[in-house]
Formats: sequence, structure tokens, C-alpha cells
Amino acid sequence: MKVVVGLGNPGREYEHTRHNVGFAVIGELTRRNGGARSVAKFQAELTEIRFGSEKVVLVCPLTYMNRSGTTIGPLVAFYKLPPEDLMIVCDDLSLPLGKIRLRAQGSSGGQKGLQDAIRVLGSDVFPRLRIGIGATPAGWETSDYVLSRFSAEELPVVQQAAWTAADAVESWVNSGLSATMNKFN
Repeated sequence: MKVVVGLGNPGREYEHTRHNVGFAVIGELTRRNGGARSVAKFQAELTEIRFGSEKVVLVCPLTYMNRSGTTIGPLVAFYKLPPEDLMIVCDDLSLPLGKIRLRAQGSSGGQKGLQDAIRVLGSDVFPRLRIGIGATPAGWETSDYVLSRFSAEELPVVQQAAWTAADAVESWVNSGLSATMNKFN
């Protein structure tokens, strides 16, 4: 079994914001699998799907971004999940808009949701898929920028990135991390 956690903020006011690209990837994976129904558990929306014989639990935490570990910690404990079977999908300010990067482990890079997950898990050894949202423009506060919506020009780039990221998640489930990193990085 694999668990994929898309990071974001709950609520309509945060839909389609830069911080919610993790939710967009979970939404795309759900859509590809017939729009399976979700259940509320672990302060999150969980959706079970299958890629072949592999069970995959898709997770959108209902906590705010900075408290993502509140969902991830109990979820990992409940499923007795080894670190290699957990993937976290999140936004990244240091990557150009639409670029994706998959890593087996590493620091949070300042991403607060990832930072909270690392804190709660006590380890940074788990796969993470980052989606570039571009750097904070001059004159903007970072918190305002990550909570802003994409422009009409940026939207197609982000939608393609979410599609590609969903492909990468499917590849990770079916072919493993190394093969997926070689293909998508």
C-alpha cells in the first residue's frame, strides 16, 4: 500500500492558490480513477484507489498547511507505513513555475507543511514531489504570494504541471522511486 499526501489549505478561499497545488494533484489522481468518494479520517479527506493490484490512499489534510503533520503522523502510525511508501506533494517557491522535482529525502526547503511533517515524523527520509510555483515577486510578502491565485497566463502551466505530477505519482507506485526520478527529474 502507498499513501500520497497533497498539501494545501482547506476551504473555498484557498482553492486554486499557489499553496494548494498538492491538492490539485490529488484531485487529478482522483479524477483519473473515476472520482472515487472520499471519507473524513485523521483530520483529512482520504480516497482509496488502485493502480493495478496496489492500493493507494490519496490524502488532503483538512488542517492548515503549517499543521500538516497533525494528519500525516497519525496516518503513518495507523497504517504502520514504512517511509518509502509515503509521498508528500507540495508547492515549491525555489522551482520555476510548472517544474516538478522528485526526491527520496531532504530538508523542507522552507516549505512549512513539509517542515511540520518532518517535525512530526522525526525524519526527512520519505519521497516528496515538489511543484514549482515560482519565486516571490519583488514587493510581495511570501505569505501573500503563496496564498494568491494563479494568473490566466500561469494557469495552463500549472494545470500541465499537476497532470505531469499525477503521472509521476502513478510511475512511483508502478515502477518505484529510482525509475520515476530518472524519468521525471
